[in-house]
Amino acid sequence: MMWYGGFGEMGLFGPLMMLLFWGGIILLTAWAFKAFSGGRNVPRERAEDILKRRLASGELTQDQYEQSRKAIQG
Repeated sequence: MMWYGGFGEMGLFGPLMMLLFWGGIILLTAWAFKAFSGGRNVPRERAEDILKRRLASGELTQDQYEQSRKAIQG
């Protein structure tokens, strides 16, 4: 009975295939996790841009805008 444990006929083929198989499983899992967890690159609005939008829509008065802008600038 032959076990192919050395560097004989299939000695390197088995471990190499095992490595490729588990590497593929890990990569597929990482890709699926990123794809389904909302890992998309969504640009975030800056605080000053939000203030400008709120001023333009009438949510803030000019005085509230100036006060908030000074507060976020430090």
